Amino acid sequence: MFEDFFDVVKKRFNGGAEEEYKPPMFKCPRCQDTSPLSRYEELHRVCPKCNYHGRLSSSERISITVDKDSFREFDAEMISGNPLDFPDYTEKQADLRESIDLSDAVITGTATIKGSPAVIGVMDSRYMMGSMGSVVGEKITRAFEYATENGLPVIMFTASGGARMQEGIVSLMQMAKTSGAVQRHSEAGGLYIAVMTDPTTGGVTASFASLGDIIIAEPKVLIGFAGRRVIESTIKQRLPEDFQLAEFMHEKGFIDMIVERKKMRSVLSHLLKLHGFDKPKEV
Repeated sequence: MFEDFFDVVKKRFNGGAEEEYKPPMFKCPRCQDTSPLSRYEELHRVCPKCNYHGRLSSSERISITVDKDSFREFDAEMISGNPLDFPDYTEKQADLRESIDLSDAVITGTATIKGSPAVIGVMDSRYMMGSMGSVVGEKITRAFEYATENGLPVIMFTASGGARMQEGIVSLMQMAKTSGAVQRHSEAGGLYIAVMTDPTTGGVTASFASLGDIIIAEPKVLIGFAGRRVIESTIKQRLPEDFQLAEFMHEKGFIDMIVERKKMRSVLSHLLKLHGFDKPKEV
């Protein structure tokens, strides 16, 4: 009875016509055009109109990159303390761990990509903008050390606002620690592929993100150290419009190639096989 009553009220409110279903839409922040949200998600958060590459969570990135059920995570329970007794830092991290189900801003582990083995690291901008604190630095260092000991390549997806100010000098020390781990991996003959995603900035750019044997970026991602306004106010010059975008960095030789998201898995697989990692290793 009540359902019939509400149906009558609904029809009167809509002028006697049934309400037309409208699917959820995505408005691209770059081209400002709209497209069905389902299509945007189907393309793994890539705008079908202008090829804008939206941000992915670490779990989404892993799911579209590695072979199904092949990922084995390292140090899943590692969490950072509060070395500076920074106000509300402990509580903020606890809230983030509960809301997005991450222990910190990077996930590391082993996996295969079309059968080729690798150590994988994926930074997640949802966790304090992917900033690098003690845990991020330690997990990345351990990942490189594991790869060095077991003769495995490393693929690191970077996305960060830089060093984590809440940890002060402890955060800055991670730049040297991660860079040292990359160097030892390189001296042992290891392959390191760095994949820069939006955004890769600050101390992460100034350390392990820029040390890859091969450096890849997704289209038009932001790559840099200091912000545009800071640089312009320092050098008293107007910077190019595409400054710090992947295409500008590629033109200047800072990165080796720009790869669209839909092709990333195949390109990584090809690079691994090209360097002799064409079958899983017993480790």
